[in-house]
Amino acid sequence: MISTTAEVREAHRFDVAALERYMRTHVDGFTGPLAVSQFRGGQSNPTYYLQAGGREYVLRRKPPGKLLPSAHAVDREYRVITALGATGFPVPKTYALCEDDSVIGTVFYLMDCVHGRVITDPAIPGLTPRERAAIYDSMNATLARLHTVDWQQIGLAEFGRPGNYFARQIHRWTQQYRASETEKIEAMERLIAWMPEHIPAGDEVALVHGDYRLGNVIIHPTEPRVAAVLDWELSTLGHPLGDLGYNCLPWRFTREWEGLADKNLAELGIPTEREYVAAYCRRTGRAGIPDWEFCLAFAMFRLSAIAQGIMGRVVAGTANDPNARERGARARPLAESAWALIAPRAG
Repeated sequence: MISTTAEVREAHRFDVAALERYMRTHVDGFTGPLAVSQFRGGQSNPTYYLQAGGREYVLRRKPPGKLLPSAHAVDREYRVITALGATGFPVPKTYALCEDDSVIGTVFYLMDCVHGRVITDPAIPGLTPRERAAIYDSMNATLARLHTVDWQQIGLAEFGRPGNYFARQIHRWTQQYRASETEKIEAMERLIAWMPEHIPAGDEVALVHGDYRLGNVIIHPTEPRVAAVLDWELSTLGHPLGDLGYNCLPWRFTREWEGLADKNLAELGIPTEREYVAAYCRRTGRAGIPDWEFCLAFAMFRLSAIAQGIMGRVVAGTANDPNARERGARARPLAESAWALIAPRAG
């Protein structure tokens, strides 16, 4: 994990001495001097690797510059990680949340550095079929565990507005899309009109991650299991099938998009989408999932809106990812994929 760090980017530098003074006061057992580098990858919240007194920490902060409303909510990340950590759920230990912009320029929080493997390719190259199967099973079990957490009991009753998750999310991401719009995408316009009128009947409330995928978990250094779940920026109280649909997108994409659609899954030891969904249903006591295509299309729609937000940051010059332009350019094909999935139902 540490091999993905480098010198802090010019746009994301801050007063290290000010941070060191803050940590001396707010982090138990902290001793300096403090050394700071930045993790590469990711296009949302700048993330830093800290070393001090023989210990390691991770700092996540809001990026500098003008931000969209409700975006980059590192304070929410801190709150949910802290609450889940108390239950034994696999998340890093948290140390402090600083909402005083005068320290390093933006809100930030500090957590433990969890060592392990960050794997972005869902085909998981270099491992055995048995190891791949175990990693997918662990990822599935971890998501099911999250969705069955008693969010009220762990102090997250006010973490979101329970109910009408899909309707609220469609509205939210439509707004975010419009705020960052750089071109007209016809498929997105059709989705914005169609999806609110075709939300599946029934409602459920669970603690949802919002960006649950292989690249957002740390796999144990030597064992094929999830050691920690990262990047909780989009977490809220919502419909668990929103998380599951998003988690299953790799089965719908080819290798150009870090997907599995053109892979020999049996040879790799990776479950099919149907098998993965069935395992989740068994673990959560669900008989089945009607309107599965809606869940997948919703996930693609939301990802398209996120991609448009990334492109907006590229245009503004505030993107934190060297591949941001490429990721932003996915807005159109994602929307087109979502529409193709539900077009037969739309008539």
